[in-house]
Amino acid sequence: MGISYANQYCVQFKTMKIAVEGCMHGDFDKVYDTIKYIENTRNIKIDLLLCYGDFQAVRNEKDMDSLNVAPKYREMKSFWKYYSGQEVAPVPTIFIGGNHEASNYLWELYYGGWAAPNIYFLGYAVVVKVGNIRIGGLSGIYNARNYCLGHHERPPYNDNTIRSVYHVREYDVHKLMHLEELMDIFLSHDWPLSITDYGNWLQLVRYKKHFKDEIQQGTLGSKPAAQLLEKLKPSYWFSAHLQ
Repeated sequence: MGISYANQYCVQFKTMKIAVEGCMHGDFDKVYDTIKYIENTRNIKIDLLLCYGDFQAVRNEKDMDSLNVAPKYREMKSFWKYYSGQEVAPVPTIFIGGNHEASNYLWELYYGGWAAPNIYFLGYAVVVKVGNIRIGGLSGIYNARNYCLGHHERPPYNDNTIRSVYHVREYDVHKLMHLEELMDIFLSHDWPLSITDYGNWLQLVRYKKHFKDEIQQGTLGSKPAAQLLEKLKPSYWFSAHLQ
């Protein structure tokens, strides 16, 4: 099983070459230019791009009202060009939601759907099959206070619901826990709880000193994601958020 919380990664899986990206933060032009550079320098063709949260599919200025970032960091970036058709994603792209999203738009695609031509939102808790590869995802981040609640938030969001709207819900995790078929790839935004036990966490805290206490207390990461990892055992699991 491969587990990664790197920001950028490229894997050869079965018959496909797949690029994966952590937090895109709306920099679509930059990411797609990087893919073109990799293709040209390595003489390969990337078949699929996966992004595991903080995608920021902002279509217009109104969408920024639903983006939980400080006003000074709210920028249109470049998704609007792909949404409008001015540009088309050069590689099929699948993404999940994180904690910095245009939540009003992603809620419209709760069960998954095309966010723009050639760009597919995997939904809040959905599995798709691309060719012969099964890809699952869980959008959002874990927050114990809201975990057992329903999806009650609706735009326009207030100071509380603009945060709780992207918190993972038990209902969504429960659906994924019932999956029986083998999973090739799974995406989550936050890391599975205690995943650092399976890597060099001492090296990690040299760069992320503030992680040390949470690692030692066993609180760093998402408990529901850890449960799904144990149940589904995908060949690859990719997470972002804390990198």
